[in-house]
Amino acid sequence: MHITLESDYAVRIVYCLARQGGRMDAKKIAEETGVTLRFSLKILRKLVAGGLVSSYKGTKGGYELGRPPAEVSLCDVIETVEGPYALARCVGEEDYHCNRNTASCGVCKFQRIYAEISDTVRDRLNSVRFSDLMD
Repeated sequence: MHITLESDYAVRIVYCLARQGGRMDAKKIAEETGVTLRFSLKILRKLVAGGLVSSYKGTKGGYELGRPPAEVSLCDVIETVEGPYALARCVGEEDYHCNRNTASCGVCKFQRIYAEISDTVRDRLNSVRFSDLMD
């Protein structure tokens, strides 16, 4: 099980901006993170929409963190790109309908376990702030 490539790149981009401590243009972000410019721009749009990154237009434009690094967690970045973290669909999707025979098994034991694991992972991701990762 892996986070998506888009989430991995989003974490790299936010880390790059946190290290910079100021504005960077998209081309420089792409160069420093090893993410293509096109994919960087797609991810930056999501991060801006989620309020994690601020965008500025014009000759002195670019991107910078929208909040201090101590206020941005790994969970914030991953969930901004992917949506709420859940180990299984039965935990994370409101309109998901289990295809198991619930009449014979009652409440699914796996759903409860998956929910607990999802909470543990989410808590751990929330505990890691970008300020903790600075050199």
